[in-house]
Amino acid sequence: MKGRIDNKLGSITIDPEVIAMYAGTTAVECFGIVGMAAVNMKDGLVKLLRGDSLTHGINVIINDNSISINFHVIVAYGVSIATVADNLIESVKYKVEEFTGMTVDKINIYVEGVRVID
Repeated sequence: MKGRIDNKLGSITIDPEVIAMYAGTTAVECFGIVGMAAVNMKDGLVKLLRGDSLTHGINVIINDNSISINFHVIVAYGVSIATVADNLIESVKYKVEEFTGMTVDKINIYVEGVRVID
């Protein structure tokens, strides 16, 4: 479902894919996040996503102009997962709400792996 904002000049619709790309770009900028992860359900393998395919690790659900976002991430080795998750939630919530004008209702983070950063 697309997000819809009505004002006196007309209406604005926002595709969930746009929100996913913006949220993914914001998430990768957060300290401790190596990247988004794509989980192959058939094999149980986790693949690190780069660049244009960031949105495959993010699921955006829009319901009554409130947004729920699910992140599948890979974190850096040696960082506190709780701290990284809190930072990710605060950054994404603030930036997505400012970007869209809609409220972020829920952010779920699924840590799919840990990688050493060179």
